[in-house]
Amino acid sequence: MSSESVSKESVQTVPSTSSTSSSPNEVSADGRPLLTFAAPRRAKPARHLADLSMAERRDAVAELGEKAFRADQLSRHYFDRLTHDAAAMTDLPTASRDRLAEALLPSLLTPVREIVCDGGTTRKTLWRLFDGALVESVLMRYPERVTICVSSQAGCGMNCPFCATGQAGLTRNMSTAEIVEQVVAGARALAAGEVPGGPGRVSNIVFMGMGEPMANYKAVIGAVRRMTDPSPHGLGISARGVTVSTVGLVPAIGKLAAEGLPVTLALSLHAPDDELRDTLVPVNTRWKVDEVLDAAWDYARITGRRVSIEYALIKDVNDQEWRADLLGRLVKNRLAHVNLIPLNPTPGSKWTASRPEDERAFVRRLEAHGVPVTVRDTRGREIDGACGQLAAAAPEE
Repeated sequence: MSSESVSKESVQTVPSTSSTSSSPNEVSADGRPLLTFAAPRRAKPARHLADLSMAERRDAVAELGEKAFRADQLSRHYFDRLTHDAAAMTDLPTASRDRLAEALLPSLLTPVREIVCDGGTTRKTLWRLFDGALVESVLMRYPERVTICVSSQAGCGMNCPFCATGQAGLTRNMSTAEIVEQVVAGARALAAGEVPGGPGRVSNIVFMGMGEPMANYKAVIGAVRRMTDPSPHGLGISARGVTVSTVGLVPAIGKLAAEGLPVTLALSLHAPDDELRDTLVPVNTRWKVDEVLDAAWDYARITGRRVSIEYALIKDVNDQEWRADLLGRLVKNRLAHVNLIPLNPTPGSKWTASRPEDERAFVRRLEAHGVPVTVRDTRGREIDGACGQLAAAAPEE
């Protein structure tokens, strides 16, 4: 989970010595978990239309000897009609279709495995990228909306001990188009009526899959713009339906606030006190709770968007009522709500979800402080719902 807004002087990084993923669970000389902000150097995926602005697409088409307006047509096929078969692009000259598609619509994701639950309305897909890296996305259909949870990195460098992805280490950053293609794939399945409930459209996107989005800032912002720009520039999804999560990369939060994108910021807090958060969310050793929350409140002030405080409830670790009171005092009277997440345990992990009675007590304490609180739907628990579980279980090539 490398960020352009994070200076090398302000963080401790693990240098990459090979094309393999960074090693999780490493610690510094003083015993602190090491964080990986700079992604290992690897070959880049092929250039894709979704990597480019419309002006860049027109230039690319012109370089192929085609008229610039072909970029608009190609974009409409990809973003609006969700076409991936060049033969179906009948408004393009026959001689141009394959050349344009080969140059600007390369295959980026190969499905490895898909598992479903909730009567087929929750679908988790394991994708293999061009270099063998594995990532996951989840489509969740509700009566009133369709949400797709996307990955922004293969693996993660934030080293959170209760997270399957964090324990896998960081393989590499994903490109803008690789991120967008997860949404387009889901949109195609919906449009084709492959998800129970009939044809539909994606309404919400959450950057809560594998990776730390703010550590792949440039590609993530590019993906958000492709998702929210109107057709033929992008998918035309409302920016208010997009949520970008972070464990608390403070400089990047400030940068996001200045982007002019009214997306929701989700802050993965998980502990209201520095002593515990240093352990659960190791980036807290760089930016403490007060500093991270100040950045979140600035984001809310600048954008007018309510911040979501994400808090995974872990049995006997962070679910004490006194911690609920501390969290309530930190969040009350702010433009924010708390989203409690029953921990989706990973195989062999000592971490597990809180007892139902402790979860209810935690909710009551937050409500006593006047803090809006929700408990996240636990969809996907029976299909290795926690991010990184499918990838961890996949056989190597």
